[in-house]
Amino acid sequence: MNSKQIFFYTLALLITLGSCKSKPERPIEGKVKRATISFTPKVTGRILNIYVQEGQMVRKGDTLAMLDVPEVSAKIAQAKGVVEAATAQSNLAQAGASQNQLKQLQAKHDATKEQFNYAQKSFQRADAMFKDSMMSPQAHDEIFAKYQGAKAQLDAVTAELNEVKSGTRIEKKDAAKGQQAQASGVLQEAQVAYSERFVIATNDMEIETISLNVGELATAGYALFNGYIPSTTYIRFTIPENEIGKYAKGQELNMYIPYAKDSLRGKVLTIRQMARYASITAAYPDYQMEQAIYEIKVQPDNIPDAEKLLVNSTAILQK
Repeated sequence: MNSKQIFFYTLALLITLGSCKSKPERPIEGKVKRATISFTPKVTGRILNIYVQEGQMVRKGDTLAMLDVPEVSAKIAQAKGVVEAATAQSNLAQAGASQNQLKQLQAKHDATKEQFNYAQKSFQRADAMFKDSMMSPQAHDEIFAKYQGAKAQLDAVTAELNEVKSGTRIEKKDAAKGQQAQASGVLQEAQVAYSERFVIATNDMEIETISLNVGELATAGYALFNGYIPSTTYIRFTIPENEIGKYAKGQELNMYIPYAKDSLRGKVLTIRQMARYASITAAYPDYQMEQAIYEIKVQPDNIPDAEKLLVNSTAILQK
């Protein structure tokens, strides 16, 4: 065998020996996670002011935004008028009507009739739009309800006017009191809705995203602010079936955060099997396809330090 053949033989042997070495064990990687939360307005309105910024920490009770809700303001004014009318009618029924009071009640009847006529015309227009598929069923039902309410008020005022003209009965007095209480309830409801123009934080939160800008329309129930609850920080690891036996609920684990170059310690809160389609935390998982995959949730011992970690940053489980 000449020197050239010896060289190639030696090279092949080295390659063969190198390929026989065991594959280095990859570290188990996880991700820093926090519970998410969203704040939504309870009423629909245009955004007048936003008092916070993305990335800002807010506390429970902080005002996040203010909405313009002119419809609710109009409803309050209308409800106040109804309360005043109902109060006057109740007093009238209790004391009996004088000539001046009779004129006053007649005027209230005329005003209520005008409101009914307006509500009736609005409903007729809305009904025509609804039949032409130009209005949603919800909006159509709301206008119909207002029309029915105006009609009921007109009927009530008309009956009271007739009753006063013929003399007040005890049943009428009770009815007037009930109408007054009902009107007060409507006013209270409108005032509560008006107070909801402020979007208030119900939890401490680090704001991640603000969905809308000043001037845009925020609909009721739309998630305007999204973010994380800092105190809920935990580390999520995915472990293959052949490794899960090394871990138990309540076990203390050591972890390392590469970007922060810092270590932390935590306790295993839960161990649960993941669905086949669920995502895993390791970029290069090392497991057989037939194996089940489990998730372990680790709560850091030092919560204040854990709150400083970036969400979705990598954590390495130390042996």
